[in-house]
Amino acid sequence: MSPTGHLGFTPIERGSFEIGLRHEPDAIVADSGSCDIGPYPLGSDQPHSPREWQMHDIELIVRGARELGIPAIIGSASDTGTDRGVDDYVAMVREVVERERLGPVRVAAIYSEIDRELLRGLIRDGVEIAGLNGRPPLDEATLDRTDRIVGVMGAEPIIDALDAGAEIIITGRASDSAIFAAPALRAGYPKALAYCLGKLLECASFCAEPYMGKETVIGTITDEELILEPMHPGQRCTPASVAGHAMYERIDPFTETVSAGSLDLRGIRYEAIDERRTRVTGPRFIDAPRPTIKLEGAGKVGERALAIMGIRDPITLSYLDEVIAFARRKVEERFGPPGQPGGYELFYHVFGRNGVMGYLEPTPEVVGHEVGVVVEAVAPTRVMADEIAALGSRNMFYARLPVVKGTAGGASFFSDEVLAARPGYQWTVAHVLPVDDPRELFRTRLLTVGG
Repeated sequence: MSPTGHLGFTPIERGSFEIGLRHEPDAIVADSGSCDIGPYPLGSDQPHSPREWQMHDIELIVRGARELGIPAIIGSASDTGTDRGVDDYVAMVREVVERERLGPVRVAAIYSEIDRELLRGLIRDGVEIAGLNGRPPLDEATLDRTDRIVGVMGAEPIIDALDAGAEIIITGRASDSAIFAAPALRAGYPKALAYCLGKLLECASFCAEPYMGKETVIGTITDEELILEPMHPGQRCTPASVAGHAMYERIDPFTETVSAGSLDLRGIRYEAIDERRTRVTGPRFIDAPRPTIKLEGAGKVGERALAIMGIRDPITLSYLDEVIAFARRKVEERFGPPGQPGGYELFYHVFGRNGVMGYLEPTPEVVGHEVGVVVEAVAPTRVMADEIAALGSRNMFYARLPVVKGTAGGASFFSDEVLAARPGYQWTVAHVLPVDDPRELFRTRLLTVGG
């Protein structure tokens, strides 16, 4: 049973969750992490989701699992799967078990944070840690600008925890599909179907239609097929909705890679059983010649500040690039060019033109009557970031255009202040490390709570 695609991101919907419990599933599995939220939570080791929402979801899952006497698996604890996140979730589980008198409960905490010095030693020993998506191999300079690294575990450490009698499993960073595959693999089902089950269930009701938020979905596995069924009475799992989610967030829509190998979806079939359920058959699993562990790391770039401008004047809009260039020059007159070591960065996000996609926008022209401009400054200190954001925004107001004879500015302030933002982090590590055993980077602690 999958009740959410990101535990704590928005609260689980209680109605469909309780319907799911009445179906008596064999396990409740929920992912709690994502790269979608950007590098800040990992680099700073801060949760992205409110603790109250995390506790809401953990309480539902723990209580439901204990009522049915089934295991609960929560992956990528507290958004990024750091050691701190695992410990926080274990503490929440303990709080729920003790408050509700659900114990004693056997809990497994599986940690995935990786010491930079371990990787540095491997690099010096000649191990190539290959980069993903065009990145060069990992080197020591990259490690030096990385604050925190996690490894993405596969199903193997989770299966070991189930074998050890764990009733609730909290993992560090883990493959979304692997946390669902683990109980199915342990029960003896084929790898292809087990990992495909995970791929389709990872975001709960995203595999159903019409679109709803965090509604519960149940996936059933046999030796020959998967069956997906939504628990919300207004949703249905159709061949189109299930296939659509199988291609979700893929560079290659037919491949899902985990530490043990790759799931190949090119021969997959989706068939409607009835109006609400879909049958899935035909995935293949290709074992890796050697296991690999994906590494994710983030490092701090600097302090950030924001300023927000609005432009409605048609002449200023027609000269928008010149206005931004004028403001940039004024910043450079004081601070020099951006992008120098130890220097600053200045960004203009123009919403109404290319504020979402930036340089990837295929139609980068203003088609409306107004735009909003978010001026973002990143600098070594908060004071410097504030000043750059102020200069970079106020000079849009002061920009003078050759066709304008008046002295009024062509931009307006959303609020005549600079807004403090979280520090800036960037993804520094997106690499794969070859290993002899897919368990070797991960540490498991077993404990009993509530008894």
